[in-house]
Amino acid sequence: MRAPQEQDSPLDLNLVPMIDVVFSILTFFIVSTLFLTRSEGLPVNLPQAATAKSQQQTRIAVTVKPDGEVALNKVPIALAQLETGVKTLVTANQQAVVVINADEKVDHGQVIAVMDEIRKVDGVKLAIATRKK
Repeated sequence: MRAPQEQDSPLDLNLVPMIDVVFSILTFFIVSTLFLTRSEGLPVNLPQAATAKSQQQTRIAVTVKPDGEVALNKVPIALAQLETGVKTLVTANQQAVVVINADEKVDHGQVIAVMDEIRKVDGVKLAIATRKK
């Protein structure tokens, strides 16, 4: 039981430190997501399999078979000759899309080697072919 001399002091809730903490956490998440979006790999167009769109530019097809054989527009070609073969198909002042049709059993290193050779040609965009689910 309380003595009649004691006064109830009103409760005081200070929101300023809580707002500071919330803004600090928000700043942390904004800055950390900016670092997550950087990619250190090769910049390529990776179409979504469910919403793939057709490209309206010049299309060049590079096929990588399961045994590692490379073909340019259905004509077998050596990996070292791929850069010159793509250059001959790309006309001046026109962008071309090179679509890589790689079998799912092909080694990842082989696909990267093909992409690296194609990237040596200026004005070429890369795309990887997929099947719709």
